[in-house]
Amino acid sequence: MNVAPHLFWITSRAAGGAALLLASASVAVGLMMSSRRASANKRDLRAVHEAMSLTTLAMVALHGLSLLGDSYLNPGVAGIAIPFVGFYRPLWTGLGIVAGYGLAALGLTYYLRDRIGAARWRRLHRLTAVFWLAAIAHTIGAGSDAAQWWFLGVSGALVLPAAALLLLRWLGRWWDARGSSETAHIPAPRATSG
Repeated sequence: MNVAPHLFWITSRAAGGAALLLASASVAVGLMMSSRRASANKRDLRAVHEAMSLTTLAMVALHGLSLLGDSYLNPGVAGIAIPFVGFYRPLWTGLGIVAGYGLAALGLTYYLRDRIGAARWRRLHRLTAVFWLAAIAHTIGAGSDAAQWWFLGVSGALVLPAAALLLLRWLGRWWDARGSSETAHIPAPRATSG
């Protein structure tokens, strides 16, 4: 098989797959790090989370930029940079572009958190999960390997645990909010004279 004509397409596929795996692992580490039961070794987790996040962004950039050299797909700059304008599965490709921009913006705000404020930054950073889910939808809808058993197995090994942690986090917040709203309706005990 002559790889040369397909080099850019193969590079894009590999970088996209690597970006999904790295993003999933980074989301999982981020959720573990911010858990109430987080280990005492948060500094090490933070370093791993940061390294995986930056590598994810590099893989996302390589995923899109390598398509510029693909003579078959030939998306052009607009096709890789402007959501929903490309001809190849525009909804799913557009979701991927939006996810890439969102992950980049939220990932890089880490370096501005002192200016943003720690509490505001944490609230903003929670949106990372939404862009990660959009990246998963992009992979399923536009990925040429999305239906391959080997890709589903490898991706599932990192995506499913991260998704389970995210679901547990959301359910915990829902449960906490539900509990606090129920206790808000309980009348205060009356003082008795005696």
